[in-house]
Amino acid sequence: MAALCRRAVVLFQTTKTLPYVLTAARKCSTAGTQYNYLIVDKRGENKNVGFIQLNRPKALNALCDGLMKEMNQALDAFENDAQVGAIIITGNEKSFAAGADIKEMQNRTFQECYGGNFLSHWNRVSTVRKPIIAAVNGFALGGGCELAMMCDIIYAGEKAQFGQPEILLGTVPGAGGTQRLTRAVGKSLAMEMVLTGDRISAKEAKESGLVSKIFPVEQLVEEALRCGEKIANNSKLVCAMAKEAVNAAFELTLTEGSRFEKRIFHATFATDDRKEGMTAFVEKRKANFKDN
Repeated sequence: MAALCRRAVVLFQTTKTLPYVLTAARKCSTAGTQYNYLIVDKRGENKNVGFIQLNRPKALNALCDGLMKEMNQALDAFENDAQVGAIIITGNEKSFAAGADIKEMQNRTFQECYGGNFLSHWNRVSTVRKPIIAAVNGFALGGGCELAMMCDIIYAGEKAQFGQPEILLGTVPGAGGTQRLTRAVGKSLAMEMVLTGDRISAKEAKESGLVSKIFPVEQLVEEALRCGEKIANNSKLVCAMAKEAVNAAFELTLTEGSRFEKRIFHATFATDDRKEGMTAFVEKRKANFKDN
């Protein structure tokens, strides 16, 4: 796995008027005994929020295949951890993820990409049933922007920048960029970003609906953790149902979506947590959810 990232290349645009700079990155330092390219632990007062930090600072957290495989391992672990109710994915103050590893893609053929379904395993973030919060500081470009958009909530630092600059390399987004960006910000802005490679600021991202909230850089992770704890203190079972219902809105018509929502609503009445939640409300006390 380490060999996949040994000569990683960072994709980022230094200014809007300069061409892309491809910077060779050294092998990432090991964070713990299990992950080479991530820092992974559990945070919060009750240790119920999974925390994943991209840990390739010299490469501006460029996404290589090895990093994404480790990301999937961490997500699988949190998905199967009954204690974890929400997950945070973040980078560092300079970069969330500045792009993908161009060296890994440069010499690939169509046959290799199509036959091997290249990048298919990068979608794991979007299939996790537990809510995921992206805490984005600095660059979120190309694959980094796509990674953030796979998450359920995006919090941004004041200096964050979002973009899909693949067009400048003679290609297009390949991990959901054209699809999720268009659904988030609308056709016109998405088309402009994809066709020009231009970035948008955190303020523009919030105004367009891509980002939920903006915070000072140094407060971003703390605020994301606060949101994660709030979510994790609810019923994990019902949160998964609610997430499924919201995601269905992107796939279904209003009539079909409303019908699906109703079925999910009805299904909550088969859970002990629904009974506990309503009983606690009537009794004017805090609910004690058991996630069943």
